[in-house]
Amino acid sequence: MATTVEQIVTALASAYPVIAVVSPEEDRIERLIQRVGAAAKPNPLPVLTWNCLDGFGQAHPVSDPLAALAWVAQEAPQGFYLFKDITAMLDGNRFLLRRLRDTASAIRNSGKYLFLLGPVVQVPDELKPFTYVVNSIFPDEAEVQATVQAVFTATRRSVDPSTFGRIVTSLRGMSLTEVEHVLRRLLARHQELGEAFFLELLAEKEQIMRKEGILEFVPPDRGIEELGGLDQLKLWVRQRASLFTPEARAQGLPRPKGVLLMGMSGCGKSLAVKVIAHEWQLPLFRLDMNLVFAGVHGSPEWVFHRALEAVEAVAPAVLWIDEIEMGVAGYHEGETGSLTRIFSTFLTWMQEHRADVFVAATANRINLLPAEIIRKGRFDQVFFVELPNEEERKEILAIHMRRQGLDPSKYDLVLLASATRGWNGAEIEQAVISARVACFAEGRPVEERDLLAAMGQIVPLSTTMAEQIKAIRSWARTRALPATTPGKPEM
Repeated sequence: MATTVEQIVTALASAYPVIAVVSPEEDRIERLIQRVGAAAKPNPLPVLTWNCLDGFGQAHPVSDPLAALAWVAQEAPQGFYLFKDITAMLDGNRFLLRRLRDTASAIRNSGKYLFLLGPVVQVPDELKPFTYVVNSIFPDEAEVQATVQAVFTATRRSVDPSTFGRIVTSLRGMSLTEVEHVLRRLLARHQELGEAFFLELLAEKEQIMRKEGILEFVPPDRGIEELGGLDQLKLWVRQRASLFTPEARAQGLPRPKGVLLMGMSGCGKSLAVKVIAHEWQLPLFRLDMNLVFAGVHGSPEWVFHRALEAVEAVAPAVLWIDEIEMGVAGYHEGETGSLTRIFSTFLTWMQEHRADVFVAATANRINLLPAEIIRKGRFDQVFFVELPNEEERKEILAIHMRRQGLDPSKYDLVLLASATRGWNGAEIEQAVISARVACFAEGRPVEERDLLAAMGQIVPLSTTMAEQIKAIRSWARTRALPATTPGKPEM
């Protein structure tokens, strides 16, 4: 994605008289416009800023937007004219819209340019032929680097290049004001820039991303040792763990684009996504499609586009789309409306985006997935997650026993794995938890018979949804790579 300055330069080179800048950071955008103005050829161009209280300040202290625009059109010299509050006044104001259109027409090819700045900019149809839209929701990497360097210089702290790069990556997706405040606070609190520093930095990032309300930051705190089975998926993840490093970039190695995990519910697809982020040491963001379609933050198409821009701004990162068949890929041929447009946007973005964003998508109802989603080029690999076999169930049992404070070596895992034939990982976890809770209530340790008793009270999905599971297996047999090495089928 082009930087803010590159987008502004493109707009100026295209001779658009109006440049609408979408950003909540007024000071940052003003500085960038001043930088572009100072570098203008053959002569630098001044930047005058208007707001609804002070007008253009001493240059022309008129707070009425109609009068300010008339002055720009008729008397003002060549330059950049930044209007900060005018986008919020446009809705339903026919007089202001007319004056804006007339001003845009009057200043074409005159060396004067209008910049309309706001966190949300809806360009009216009348202005679209005159307007170039610059999306600058988050600062780019160079801006974050400059701010981080300025903070380290001001605080007289030293940092090695590797740690500096990791800090910059962790701070991406924040405004420059947030970057400065967060970094100053954490530097004052931590004398060493170790793991404790970065854990707190991730916690700060989580709070800031919550304010965006679109992407949910998910702490990638589950290691690959906590994922039972799925040996082929684990191998695939390990082989690509170093592709996001500077060394891989220097050698021109391709970055993985995404993976689609589909199959039975409760078999570890969501956990696998967290493991991928943890193994690759990348931040994990979950896109909640319910919020996209809720309309709280604007039209679904605009919110979805903003979410993609947001995750590109924090790259490298993992974007998690849960149950993709019900959200992004919930489109069916012949449908129209927001879902169709979002589906089209997502397909194009998956094919064309250049940011280091890895898409990890999960799907339960795989028969609902359109062919466009699963074809090669969208995802690097499509894995089918099957019900765990006996060896995997033993591994899953041991993992959940350890998480509940139990010693797996004291139990007959072969017997327990046999008792859970046809179970998914979530059902095995619930059986272990139920046994521990029951024994805690009775004030005694968990015995093997308690685990077997808890298992006897659970009816697995493989029993209640046998026909659906059979259909899922049949559909996936020739369409996806098994996440587990195929072996002898269980009776």
